[in-house]
Amino acid sequence: MQTTTAPDLRYPIGHVQLPNEPLNQGTRLALIARIAVLPDQVRAAVTGLTPAQLDTPYRPGGWTVRQVIHHLPDSHLNAYTRMRLALTETNPTIRPYDEQAWSELPDVAATPVAVSLALLEALHIRWTILLRQLTDEQWLRTFHHPESKRDVTLYQALASYAWHGQHHLAHITELRRREGF
Repeated sequence: MQTTTAPDLRYPIGHVQLPNEPLNQGTRLALIARIAVLPDQVRAAVTGLTPAQLDTPYRPGGWTVRQVIHHLPDSHLNAYTRMRLALTETNPTIRPYDEQAWSELPDVAATPVAVSLALLEALHIRWTILLRQLTDEQWLRTFHHPESKRDVTLYQALASYAWHGQHHLAHITELRRREGF
């Protein structure tokens, strides 16, 4: 008898796999390209959704589509800042933030998603310009994450945030597929 397991709605593309070795230029450019196209992908994924659909959780107990959309620029702005700190300071300790608490702030419900989509687009333009300019040596720079108690290289941060964008995009696209939105 063959059994199937239910898909993991929390991790529709699986868990992030961080590289242990420096990434070659081709791999870095491919990951940067994922970051570059994410705003257009998210915009396309939410086009035509009604307010009620935007307020639908992507999984039971999960964030709504609206919260996911506002979370992306929140998170990626932190990532961009962390990378800039690593480029200008020696292994800076970054400041974590409470993603859940941020998702519940009153601006999340009150701000049109178009505002966060525009912010994500502008941020990703600036971020990818920076990323495309980094030298092999700069990719080895680190920041310290106090929650995980480890140093993170910029190439690991790149892999993490390229995955992060696709992870949340899949939350939206998989919900739309399942619900027929």
